[in-house]
Amino acid sequence: MYDRLKNLISPLFLFCLLLLIFNDFYLKATFHNILTGKLSDFCGLFIFPIFWSAIFPRHKLSVFIITGVMFIYWKSEYATGLIDLINTFTNIQRTVDPTDLIALPVLFGAWIYLKGDPVAFPANSLIARLSTGLIGLVTIFSFCATSQQRYIQSFDQPHYVLLQASKLPDSAAYEEFKFYKTDSFLVVQIIHLYINKPVRDDDYNKNRSLVDLDQDVKARVADSTSLIPVGKITTLAIETDRGKDALRFNGGRLDGRFTRTKNNKLIIEGFYKMGIEDSTWTFSDTSSTDKAIYTFVNGERTNVKHFQNNKLISSTSINTRADTIRNFYIKIGIMILFITGIILWLIKNYRSTYPEQLKLNVVWKWLLCFISPFFIWLSHAGIKILLMNYNNDVFDMLATIIFIFLVACPLMFFIVFLIKLRKEIDVLLYWLLLGLACSIWTTCGTLIELS
Repeated sequence: MYDRLKNLISPLFLFCLLLLIFNDFYLKATFHNILTGKLSDFCGLFIFPIFWSAIFPRHKLSVFIITGVMFIYWKSEYATGLIDLINTFTNIQRTVDPTDLIALPVLFGAWIYLKGDPVAFPANSLIARLSTGLIGLVTIFSFCATSQQRYIQSFDQPHYVLLQASKLPDSAAYEEFKFYKTDSFLVVQIIHLYINKPVRDDDYNKNRSLVDLDQDVKARVADSTSLIPVGKITTLAIETDRGKDALRFNGGRLDGRFTRTKNNKLIIEGFYKMGIEDSTWTFSDTSSTDKAIYTFVNGERTNVKHFQNNKLISSTSINTRADTIRNFYIKIGIMILFITGIILWLIKNYRSTYPEQLKLNVVWKWLLCFISPFFIWLSHAGIKILLMNYNNDVFDMLATIIFIFLVACPLMFFIVFLIKLRKEIDVLLYWLLLGLACSIWTTCGTLIELS
């Protein structure tokens, strides 16, 4: 079995695998450009045939031919029916882009690389044999993650962009947009946006998806449209199914006062600053005197007041990004205190029992090292839930499990065989210690995103 799978731990295969995962989970969501889109195709076309050639070593040529044919089919419009059928059971995404076919020559490179009998790293050993199975699981995960579902970001306030266009696009092809044509302008109402990360219900993350909204919409529509330069002011009104909206654009972004009237009653009044909500927004009920007033600072709600018959009913303050960052630092500080306490506890157990140690036979020691990552992940998930920062996205969860396994297994071998356990409770303490360390790591990643 090892001889068949040893190519999975060759340096170039591992590099492309890690690059594929890093691109799908970080680079695409952060930069979302042509390079990140093509990078997945190049890396995927390299590792996919090598992986399946390891599974079916007698059919390498067939694997490479089928990979090329299926890639061409997958990137064409002919695969739409198959994808729709698959999406009745799950949710995968695919972009029809003929330029992706420039990645096909990578198949020849993968074939030459495989024929060159690449050197596996590490060499034939117990660790190498265990690594091949683990890398195989990570590779399957990477194939699934590449086609992971897109998430829907919706908005509480109306959002529009203005483009220059000669014709009205086909609305049936864009469920996330509504189009309104006025003279040479195309007003695009944003119903929702597709994003690559799970939706976080806060204004800061919503605003991140609005930064280049006009450019993103143009790239999505593309059909005979062009951007309007910043500085050109356009005012117009459009009739929608929810009322008459009065819009003011600076370039292609909403900028200035926005109003919506229905049955001659003002139901929404607010202000935009280059596409981001600003200042005070008032929402009135069409059939009563109830209204809500939202206060925005840099696009983030800081206060919500509800009125009934012009009488204040409730007032709620909302954390801004700065408040959220401060709270994250407090949470990290609390976790560091717990880690310090656990380390002191372990040191106390070590000193009080030295030179005695917990007696375990070799089989139980190995088993403990391999099952520990699961319990470390459970402690990490429990900590995240306790801190109200748990993300239940399946791909992020699988990525975290794989990361914990890769890191925790070697650490547990070091702890069990070199440091050695002193008391039975040490097992639980080490699980909690590593779970807290993982939680600090992921929380710091969130902090970096917020900063």
